[in-house]
Amino acid sequence: MKRWKIGVYLVVLGCLGHASATTKPVTAPLPSASSVVLSCAVAYTPQRCTWVREVRIDWDKKAVRRLRIDGLEPYGFSLIPNGLMTAIDNERIQIDLKAQAWTSDFRGLAAGQGRCETVPG
Repeated sequence: MKRWKIGVYLVVLGCLGHASATTKPVTAPLPSASSVVLSCAVAYTPQRCTWVREVRIDWDKKAVRRLRIDGLEPYGFSLIPNGLMTAIDNERIQIDLKAQAWTSDFRGLAAGQGRCETVPG
C-alpha cells in the first residue's frame, strides 16, 4: 500500500513540474540549423491529467543537433527508427516522428500517451 502511495506522489510531482538538476540551461538556437516544433497533448495515467508538451528539434545537414522539451534540454537522446528517445527527470520519453505520437513512462509507476502536431515556430 505504501509503495502505491509513494508512486502516485512521484507521478503527481512529475505532472506538476519538469525542471530539475538533470537538465541543461536553455541556450540560443544554432545559426545554420533547421528546426521543427511539435505540440504534444499527453494524457497521463493513473492521474488522468493532460498536459501539452512542447518539443523542439534542431538539426543541420548532417544530424540532429539539439532537442528541447518544454524548454529543457536533456543531457542526451537516441535516434530510433521513426523517432527519438530521451529522459527528463524520471520520465522516459519516446517520440515517434512518423506517426507524430508521444509515449512515456515514470519507471512503471505511471504512463503517458498522446498525439503531436507540428506548430509554426
